[in-house]
Amino acid sequence: MARGPDKPETPSAVAAEDVVRSLAKLLDETGLTEIEIEEAGRRIRVARAPAATFVTPSAVATTPRVQPVAAERPADPTEHPGVVLSPMVGSAYRAPEPGAKPFVDIGTRVKVGDTLLIIEAMKTLNQIPAPRAGVVSQILFEDAQPVEFGEPLMVIE
Repeated sequence: MARGPDKPETPSAVAAEDVVRSLAKLLDETGLTEIEIEEAGRRIRVARAPAATFVTPSAVATTPRVQPVAAERPADPTEHPGVVLSPMVGSAYRAPEPGAKPFVDIGTRVKVGDTLLIIEAMKTLNQIPAPRAGVVSQILFEDAQPVEFGEPLMVIE
């Protein structure tokens, strides 16, 4: 069976191509810029340049869920000692299901391990626990918003 020069020739290459196509489709559906999977000792990463309409720091400051930053707090939420960063790429949700009460709101007191939000990645819902005890002072994402690895999600004072 002859294949063209740009067609994979092994069954493994065909399977890898199918996985890449599926991941690329997932990027399109979710608006993410990068996704990586590893299984059976094989790692596949698909990335693309972000769309021109991304959130800038000035836009974040005007989003309704973002609370004004007090003078004693660092201007950059990633420098705050209580920042909660996204541990993965996916879609962030404030509640366990649409229409349900959010896990936390601004002013909610949390203990270590309390669920703050859910990140859906590859159709898996991942509960994100509070890394420290305190009071939620900032929520830096909109419900159902795509988030990147390391993106600030909340601040716990």
